[in-house]
Amino acid sequence: MSLAVEPLPADEFGTSAPRDVILVLGYTSWSGAIRRGLVMPEDRLAVWLTSSPRVGRVLICNPYRSRAAKLVRAVTGPRDEPFPTTETCRLHEPLRLRRQDPAGVGAMERACAAYERGIRRAAEQFGMERPAIISAHPPMAGFGRFDWAGPVTYYTSDDQTACPPMRRWWPVYEVAHARMRELGRGAVGLTPKALASVDPSGPSAVIPCGLDPDEWFTPGEAPSWFTELPGPRLLYVGSLDPRVEVEMVRATAEAYPHGSVVLMGRCPNPEHYDPIRDLPNVTIAPPVDREQLTAIVAAADVGLIPHVRTEQTEAMSPLKLFEYFAAGLPVATIDLPGTASVSPSRTALAQGTHDFVDAVRRAVAIGRCTEAERLDFIHANAWERRFERLLDVALEPN
Repeated sequence: MSLAVEPLPADEFGTSAPRDVILVLGYTSWSGAIRRGLVMPEDRLAVWLTSSPRVGRVLICNPYRSRAAKLVRAVTGPRDEPFPTTETCRLHEPLRLRRQDPAGVGAMERACAAYERGIRRAAEQFGMERPAIISAHPPMAGFGRFDWAGPVTYYTSDDQTACPPMRRWWPVYEVAHARMRELGRGAVGLTPKALASVDPSGPSAVIPCGLDPDEWFTPGEAPSWFTELPGPRLLYVGSLDPRVEVEMVRATAEAYPHGSVVLMGRCPNPEHYDPIRDLPNVTIAPPVDREQLTAIVAAADVGLIPHVRTEQTEAMSPLKLFEYFAAGLPVATIDLPGTASVSPSRTALAQGTHDFVDAVRRAVAIGRCTEAERLDFIHANAWERRFERLLDVALEPN
């Protein structure tokens, strides 16, 4: 994967000697990142680090995986994608008996100590010298000693202490955040809310989601099942979980009975969408690969973000928002800290269910942007620029 963008000015981010970097993945292994299409920020960061001229050797560290689960997957599951090992890039794959992290602080400290010992051995075998640590795993960013390595930076995409699936680990995260502050460690968050949940005492920055320009410069042709839907085609892409407010979706579909509302993505909570399955102009579609996704988004008329307002959604920098704009769409969204300022002239904000349809109507009236505006947005929001800023923080002494 490459990022085909215009070269950055030579002096924009500095020209210091390359630095060895260790990236500790959060909760998804390299193979898992490949299977989900390398869409998450840490996935993109892992790929980008392997080609950055500011980076020497790169060690990508999987989260712990269960030995038993790996054996079962080897027999019954999809085959893991081979890691593209090179002279300057390797993958560290730690294994243990248990599948999940422990939920107690003491047990987590011991697990992190064992994990760090393995990382250190792998780094020494690789010949790394005082590598900088970037951790997307909050306990490792707080409990890891890393006195043998360089600066430590926590890279957080959400407020983990407000993420419902991670509730049992919330107390552990709070202690890990406190340790980060005691040690003066750096932190980078996708939104001000995500960064504030850590309240770092070391170097820090808010760096939102970004784009792979290669995916968006020339989107392909959307499938006929989508292009044949009557317009306006109002589209939501992303995980179809309870963060989507179905009452907003219903109100939108009823306001546009001759148009189409499409919700597309993995649906871990299908019962949540039962109240709108009776609507003839609502389509609930499964996830598609990245090539099809860009084509479908580009063929839509309005991008939707009908999220409920929670601590978790207020800490998000929705990738879908950047993808809608990269395709040239206007966006109707709930007013959240991660949405309002990205492209104000092309964003119609709602405060809740009562005025979401009004926001959709304003977005329809805004219409698509010009091709020049679309390409400018893609260039300005490329992942390359985001990660250059991240390295500015991660390579600064804590």
